[in-house]
Amino acid sequence: MTQPGSGVVRLALVTGAALVAAVLGGCAPAPKMDVKASCEFLNNDAFKPDGNQQQQSKQLAAHYHELADKLAPEIGSPIKEMAAIMDKAAASSLGAATQEQQQQLTVQFNKIGEFCK
Repeated sequence: MTQPGSGVVRLALVTGAALVAAVLGGCAPAPKMDVKASCEFLNNDAFKPDGNQQQQSKQLAAHYHELADKLAPEIGSPIKEMAAIMDKAAASSLGAATQEQQQQLTVQFNKIGEFCK
């Protein structure tokens, strides 16, 4: 025979466990694409920044940050580097990538190209 109120305690424990699972599940990183899916995604990415040079640099940096978190690590890492470069370009007085930064971007593009042929 169950004691009065024991169902309430059991329900509270189950609800508490479900709440913890939901909170922890919500904190889990989103699954990343594999290399093939990442390359396909990049090939179909039609992002085009607008505005002045500084706005475009900021938009590109934000876009690269967003992409890096979704793509395979082999491709996401160079894109993170590209995002950092564009963050610096956007923060400059001109808001544009310098010649050296453009060369750094090219190096990162080439790293992506090694995986996306």
